[in-house]
Amino acid sequence: MLQYLTYFVLAAFTGREVISKVPQTLHTPLMSGSNAISGITIVGALVASGMFEGVWVKWLGVLALVAATINVVGGFLVTDRMLQMFKKKPSAERQPS
Repeated sequence: MLQYLTYFVLAAFTGREVISKVPQTLHTPLMSGSNAISGITIVGALVASGMFEGVWVKWLGVLALVAATINVVGGFLVTDRMLQMFKKKPSAERQPS
């Protein structure tokens, strides 16, 4: 059990360090790409929380599931907002007479 907690803490610190080194101009494209990784995390959290016995394992699985779900939803919202910026807006100059 301590081994899995160690993996979790190391992954959290590694993720924070990797994300903090990314320039702000790259955050949005990387977030849209990371949705697939978070989808895998959701599946992994479901499998891990169902595979092992113990209250702490279940709670860590639920915590991972909630965090990954928030990340996926937020990533899709940011990606959608980014794509809305590239759509052409109808201009007032081209109104039919």
